[in-house]
Amino acid sequence: MTPALSIRNLSKRYRGVQALDGVSLDVAQGEFFGLLGPNGAGKTTLINSLAGLARPDGGSVTVMGHDVITDYRAARACLGVVPQELVFDPFFTVRETLRLQSGYFGVRGNDDWIDEILHELDLTAKADANMRTLSGGMKRRVLVAQALVHRPPVIVLDEPTAGVDVELRQGLWKFVQKLNRAGHTVLLTTHYLEEAEALCERIAMLKSGKVVSLDTTANLLSRLHRHTLSVRLPAGVVLPQILQARTSDAGPVFSFTLDRLEEVGEMLSVLRDAGIRVEDMEITKPDLEAVFLDVMRAA
Repeated sequence: MTPALSIRNLSKRYRGVQALDGVSLDVAQGEFFGLLGPNGAGKTTLINSLAGLARPDGGSVTVMGHDVITDYRAARACLGVVPQELVFDPFFTVRETLRLQSGYFGVRGNDDWIDEILHELDLTAKADANMRTLSGGMKRRVLVAQALVHRPPVIVLDEPTAGVDVELRQGLWKFVQKLNRAGHTVLLTTHYLEEAEALCERIAMLKSGKVVSLDTTANLLSRLHRHTLSVRLPAGVVLPQILQARTSDAGPVFSFTLDRLEEVGEMLSVLRDAGIRVEDMEITKPDLEAVFLDVMRAA
């Protein structure tokens, strides 16, 4: 099957900055794919290359088999992009904005689909409101609606929940997951790593314009077997010397990285022998944030 997105040896340089340096990856049709990296890693440049907003210096990009340069019109019709920036026309209502966006792709008579998008994104009450009167969160919802209005098979979300409330985040992900189950491919960039961990099947990590890790989310999480033990002790307690060497915390909560779970009992025994009472305790598994930091340090 033709990949939804195929990127080969993509490179892009802005004056003295190598934004992309030989990036290659495929995203399968129907996949929920994550693209992570620190600021300046090249994520937005990669998305701009997909959307035809940046012309690569080398390499190739295809969307559903259509080259973004030689077959731009077909490639762009297959793509719906939600940008980071709040870009909107202040002279139209929400519904007029979506109808206008539909027209850019030659789509007419899609009011039923527009109504469904408005409902799913909780914008129905704002359908006839002027864009400039909306809050930042509402404008973000309209950007998502614009990206979906022509029913693209591939949806690109570039930091879609940056600066928005919890209710919108939950509603947006519920709708996007519904679209993904219906067969839409989703490419997500986000700084909320818990979102990527919960949603994405595979994740690519970028640093300095290069792919430094590409694997399934499950495999990435399995890289770190270390658990963390956090204990709350009475205020003013001095840790036994053997435990002081394993934490930099000043208390009353102390965290310890474990190489094996049996160490939990050993540490509790040390505290008990020292006559120290444990007020609370928590054991946490490695999460994507820990994996991300580990990968970035290694890279």
